[in-house]
Amino acid sequence: MATHTVTNQAPPRQGLDEFSLDLPLVEGVRRHGASWAEPELIATGELVGSAAFSHDAELANVHEPELVAFDRWGRRVDEVEYHPSYHRVLSAAVAAGAHTAAWADPRPGAQVARAAQFLLFAQVEPGHACPVSMTHAVVPALQQFGPAELREEWIPRLFSRDYSPALEPGKTSALFGMAMTEKQGGSDVRANRTSAMPASDGSWILTGHKWFCSAPMSDGFLVLAQAPGGLSCFLLPRVLPDGSRNPFLVQRLKDKLGNRANASSEVEFDATIAWLVGEEGRGVRTIIEMVSQTRLDCMLGTAAGMRQATAEAIWHAQHRSAFGALLAEQPAMTQVLADLALETEAAISSSLRVAAAYEADAPAADEPFRRLATAVLKYWICKRGPGHAYEALECLGGNGYTEAFPLARRYREQPVMAVWEGSGNVIALDVLRAIAREPETADALLAEVRLAEGADARLDAHVADTERLLRDAQHDPASAEAQAGARRLTEALAVALQASLLVRHAPAEVADAFTSSRLGRARGFLYGAAPAAAASASASAIVDRHAGSGG
Repeated sequence: MATHTVTNQAPPRQGLDEFSLDLPLVEGVRRHGASWAEPELIATGELVGSAAFSHDAELANVHEPELVAFDRWGRRVDEVEYHPSYHRVLSAAVAAGAHTAAWADPRPGAQVARAAQFLLFAQVEPGHACPVSMTHAVVPALQQFGPAELREEWIPRLFSRDYSPALEPGKTSALFGMAMTEKQGGSDVRANRTSAMPASDGSWILTGHKWFCSAPMSDGFLVLAQAPGGLSCFLLPRVLPDGSRNPFLVQRLKDKLGNRANASSEVEFDATIAWLVGEEGRGVRTIIEMVSQTRLDCMLGTAAGMRQATAEAIWHAQHRSAFGALLAEQPAMTQVLADLALETEAAISSSLRVAAAYEADAPAADEPFRRLATAVLKYWICKRGPGHAYEALECLGGNGYTEAFPLARRYREQPVMAVWEGSGNVIALDVLRAIAREPETADALLAEVRLAEGADARLDAHVADTERLLRDAQHDPASAEAQAGARRLTEALAVALQASLLVRHAPAEVADAFTSSRLGRARGFLYGAAPAAAASASASAIVDRHAGSGG
């Protein structure tokens, strides 16, 4: 029996309030006017910190969705079956308003409160965040461009906090997906070949194939197709107004690196009915606001993963001894944990700042700021996610490399955020496009960064260097030199913004550690190797801040 006595293993990290323990998140919610949401966020924090929710997150990833293309009699049904755990997770997120609460009740702080809800749920189970995000993002596209009859039919269903997985007529709620890309084009959606022809009743008939259709079990989708007047945006329902199923032929589910709980698919449209959203031939313009919203959620989703990885690594180190001392008390480990925490805090603080720029009552200057900051931070935060997850996984040693612990799942998950809604080069070139066509976006971002001017000489020097890069790129954005340097510029802008926010709002040891380790060396950064928190007292304080009372 003695051989099976378990010692020196961390207890399960469960029974916690994940909101209250996350001090950067709590402070950001208060800073951006969403303190009214704290009771709801505490309730969510306790839910996602429970043993039952963690178990559902594990089950949803172990028991992956399965395609049921035909029923037993050979009729096409094109349904995706999920484990009940996935439905429980998704139902809880919808009930908490993590999908559309910001639009349903657009009071001050609503976007930040919704972002915090999204971040808390995605921290523990990221797969369900895909349909939650797309449902959030479709609302502004429909509100701005949808004809009145579509708005009247769909907006109340999108605002509903009920959840039903059934594809059936008469549902009072709805979740949305999207089907934009095709195998020959990818991010170059103008190369799409799916066709759309007008029908006599005002609907359109779609024919074609989509290489990636996210969340194929959703009630409706925004899709792009080539109409006679050019690339256009359409709303495609799974169930038609007469109660019949719309032809939506799921060819296969994608076998993905991560995001296992949620299905992605290839679909074919064969005389599939849809309705035009926006002007014919202006499809990209119609979906651009949706893309902006989902890019913000990529940042939030990555930040959520960073929070989970950091919390798990600190928890393990606070309960595991090696060579005569707790891991968390050993300087080499403390340094790594502090660096993980710095990256997490920078991601959370900057993501919430951008979310605040989407508030209905945001100042006018926030509109050009969010245009550029969304792209810049989507690139940078999502790029940092996979390396961060790996380093946290390594803190757990062999345990971290097994599927019994959540960090293996997180390591596989983080890369999707960098790919979804534009991979690295696509986003970096979009940054060039923004600063060239809308120079006010660059001015707005620099103005935000300069709110910390004079507080840290290292930051001031970095901002001066970054502005020179920016102005050079604006001078000739189409040049080979500007395009080859687009990533460098994007990185410099992102780190400048994060450093400015931390200098203004974070404790001194956090701001000092970030600026000393990240400015001027971001691309070559290794966790635990930079002089981020060289003083052991500072490193310990940073770790304690991110551990909360959990230690």
